[in-house]
Amino acid sequence: MLKKIRRLIAPFILQLVMLATPAIVLAQGNNIIPSESIGKVNNILVVIQAIIRFILIVAFIAAFIMLLIGGIRWITAGGDEKGVASARNMITAALIGLVVVLVAYAIIRLVELFFGFQIISNGVKIPTINNAP
Repeated sequence: MLKKIRRLIAPFILQLVMLATPAIVLAQGNNIIPSESIGKVNNILVVIQAIIRFILIVAFIAAFIMLLIGGIRWITAGGDEKGVASARNMITAALIGLVVVLVAYAIIRLVELFFGFQIISNGVKIPTINNAP
């Protein structure tokens, strides 16, 4: 009975602490973070572009990692037929995944050319920290 009570009370206390933290932080005033430039999106197309780019990048990285793992499994199979077959299936699935990602990229580029959108043609921008004085 005591364990059940502890399991119920611990998350409740954690939630109370998490909910009380902003009140403690904002006790001195609410000008800590300028909110004028945070989280404003002027165009929904920007959000859609970011989502499509993110999905393409994650899918490509996942397929590439699967290809690497399949290659490592093939090398470490040591002649075991089941291990080699499993590695071959993983490599095949990874290559099919890469083809699907490349076809999706090509379709998106065609949509860009036909309709004049710029979804992925701007490239991927990696965030950096500007050390301006």
